[in-house]
Amino acid sequence: MTDINANISHLQEKLQMLIKEFKQLQKENNRLLKDIATAKAEKEANSNQLNQLEQKLSAVQLTSGNWNETEKVGLQKKIDAYLKEIDKCLALLHA
Repeated sequence: MTDINANISHLQEKLQMLIKEFKQLQKENNRLLKDIATAKAEKEANSNQLNQLEQKLSAVQLTSGNWNETEKVGLQKKIDAYLKEIDKCLALLHA
């Protein structure tokens, strides 16, 4: 009978330790989830800032006129693509 009581007592101690460890892991998991959410928000903000800076850089490059040949060719291709798209839209409107 004492063996059974000792085993039950030992199991209760292990169970209490497991419950305590589980609660600690839950707290850590919640903290990590908050860290992930914060990191995602920072990433989004940085991405938006990068896009804004790239747009500003493009605007400065357009106004400066200091382009190399590859930039000129790339810009010309973009303009041509936009003009083709505009022509398609106009054709659809007049059809």
